[in-house]
Amino acid sequence: MLDRLFVYGTLMRGFDNPMARLLSSDADYLGPATMPGRLYRVRHYPGLIAADDPADIVFGELFRLRRPHETLPRLDDYEGCGEGVAEPAQYRREVARVTLQDGGAVEAFVYIYNWPVAGKPHIVSGRFQPEDSPG
Repeated sequence: MLDRLFVYGTLMRGFDNPMARLLSSDADYLGPATMPGRLYRVRHYPGLIAADDPADIVFGELFRLRRPHETLPRLDDYEGCGEGVAEPAQYRREVARVTLQDGGAVEAFVYIYNWPVAGKPHIVSGRFQPEDSPG
C-alpha cells in the first residue's frame, strides 16, 4: 500500500487539531511539496481541485505514514470520505504526483475536494496558512 500523503490544509504542521496531532505522531515529515491544482477556502479549511492551467500550484507538505492501514481510515473519516459516508463525499482520496523541493516527483495520496466551489474564495497563492484558519 502507498505510504505517502500530501497535505495542504489543517493537517499540515503548525495546526493544532486531533488529526494534525495524529499525523505528527504516526508519520514522518518528508518536506515541502507541491502539486498542480487550485485551492479554495471551504470554511476554516481549504479544498484542492484539479486545474487545467499548469500555473495553478498548491503548496503543502509530504509525509510518510508509518501505519497507512491504520492511519488512512481515520484520516478518511476526518476528511468526510470514510466508510459509510453518503455520496458525493466532501473529499475523495486519490493518488497524485507531487513534486518535492529538490525537483523529484513521487506518488502520494491526497484529499481532493469533491463538492462545487462556485462562490468559494480562491486562494490564489496556493498556500493555506495557519492564520487562515480562525479558532
